[in-house]
Amino acid sequence: MLVWKLSGETVDMVALQKIRSVADYQFGRNTGKKLFPDTVKIVYSKNTGKIRHIHLQENLLATLRPTTGLLILTVAGAKHLIREVSLPRCWVKVDDDAEPYVMKGRSAFAKHVIDADPSIRPNTEVIVINKKSKVLAVGRAILNGTEMKQFNRGMAVRVRRGVTEKS
Repeated sequence: MLVWKLSGETVDMVALQKIRSVADYQFGRNTGKKLFPDTVKIVYSKNTGKIRHIHLQENLLATLRPTTGLLILTVAGAKHLIREVSLPRCWVKVDDDAEPYVMKGRSAFAKHVIDADPSIRPNTEVIVINKKSKVLAVGRAILNGTEMKQFNRGMAVRVRRGVTEKS
């Protein structure tokens, strides 16, 4: 097992490579290294010993869901990802009418979707952005990317957390 020591903290390089590989699979090639630099802190489950949370400084970036093995981004993680990668996979762009509601954690409906990544499938973790690519929320897709743009009714994204919601 490779372990690096960074300013008093140890970083498990095998675990870091694993979460980077998951991020590359989920959000596009070469996003893992940008989303999770060498300075991240990985928290393990006390019961199972598996990777649970990934922090950068004091901010929780993501949680590794044990049932699917995929990442669940926090709003801080989504902002970091958008800042580091111009437009990763799994984004949904909504219009100005929906923006204040989505920011508060309300679901995004298909009639408000301007554009969406075509690689989105139902139950995929997505980042909801506005026209200026500013992060509004994170959530789970209900429709695929093509349907989000074509449908005029129904929920497109079940928002997990909006940027103005209190923790």
